[in-house]
Amino acid sequence: MDAAVEVRGLTKRYGDIVAVDNVDLVVPRACAFGYLGPNGAGKTTLIKMLLGLTRANVGEMRVLGLPVPERAGAALARVGAIVEEPRFHGFLTGRENLRIAAAARERRAHARIAGALARVGLAERADKQVKTYSQGMRQRLGVARCLLADPELLILDEPTNGLDPAGIQEFREFVRSLVAEGRTVLLSSHLLGEVERICDAVAIVDRGRVVTQGAIADLSAGSDWSIVIVCDDPSRATGLLSSEPEVSSITPDGDTLRIALAHGHSLDGVAAELNRILVTAGIGVYRLESQRASLEQLFLEITTRLDGGA
Repeated sequence: MDAAVEVRGLTKRYGDIVAVDNVDLVVPRACAFGYLGPNGAGKTTLIKMLLGLTRANVGEMRVLGLPVPERAGAALARVGAIVEEPRFHGFLTGRENLRIAAAARERRAHARIAGALARVGLAERADKQVKTYSQGMRQRLGVARCLLADPELLILDEPTNGLDPAGIQEFREFVRSLVAEGRTVLLSSHLLGEVERICDAVAIVDRGRVVTQGAIADLSAGSDWSIVIVCDDPSRATGLLSSEPEVSSITPDGDTLRIALAHGHSLDGVAAELNRILVTAGIGVYRLESQRASLEQLFLEITTRLDGGA
């Protein structure tokens, strides 16, 4: 089956500024895919090109198997999108705003309004003026507007902006329910930890370039292990362990030590040996666990290497 989104050699320049730099990107169908990077990395620009809001200088795009912009109308009829902050008529209610949006869609879009409002948790506030909504509620209404198209693909730009922790948790569950229905969700975000919790696959972008992409499990499998130790004398423990050949660096944080392993050393046996050294020295070890680098740590490692090679 073709990909939900496929991009080849995509470049967008604004004068001397290269916002998107020769990007290749493949978003599989029926998954949650994160387009991940810091603010200013070119995430929104790529989304605007996919939606026909700005033209690429170079490159090819396909959305739901159709070439864009050549067949953008047919492709985007099956896409729901939020770009930057969703905008509404503040003096109208949430329901009235959705009726206006539905008028630009197929006739069946009107029948989806009530269900869309309920699904994003706005049924009880649907008949209040949007100017009374919080930023998080406007984000929810933006997602409801996306659902009017009964989309195969949702493209969401920084969708958790303005959501409180409970709202973010609900959003995670919402995205997973969409994927379970066979839909594809492409979301851009600078919140690396949040993307790691929501998405199946990710592309990490920096300065307009995709520096790596793939399933999160595969990216994590290629990252280094670290060992976290909580003990009663972290200062002495640091002195004892820093000379061990398996240890690359030790980062203290109160009574916690995060130990990065030297390149080429595996986790096997190292944790037990470090624990033995501390216990033999009379240092009480309260907790010892191994951790793979998070997506955020992987991103920082990649971009640091890029900066170093600039």
